[in-house]
Amino acid sequence: MIATDGSVCSRLAANRGIELARLSGGTVYAVYVISTEYFSSMAVDFNWERMHEALRKDGCKAVNYVKGIGEMENVNVKCVLLEGHPATELIRYAEEEKMDIIVMGTLGRTGIDRLLLGSVAVNVVRHSKVPVMVVREKGKSEEKAS
Repeated sequence: MIATDGSVCSRLAANRGIELARLSGGTVYAVYVISTEYFSSMAVDFNWERMHEALRKDGCKAVNYVKGIGEMENVNVKCVLLEGHPATELIRYAEEEKMDIIVMGTLGRTGIDRLLLGSVAVNVVRHSKVPVMVVREKGKSEEKAS
């Protein structure tokens, strides 16, 4: 399973996940979660349907990117859109569908950024029973070391 949000990091993870599937002959499930956690506290007159449609389009674009990479590498990719809290939904789907591995990207935030913003990848790694491979954007570890 490749968890994607359409970011540069998740695209790097998609490349790794597709390569892993190509080498093992596996099928990839490209999964995007439409996050509903921030909208529960919004005013009733907020146009939730418009925002939901925009997020759904972003999700389709993200999973179709993974599908396109799969087609180039002759890897079968199934696209999945879920709704809810991203980490919770990714873990639930991976466990219910008996995935072999979750591949996902991370920005590699540390310190106060991670505390304030949280991290889907950190939550998935901590709570998933399915193995998780986290791909970090190239150069992030070198920047922190210098």
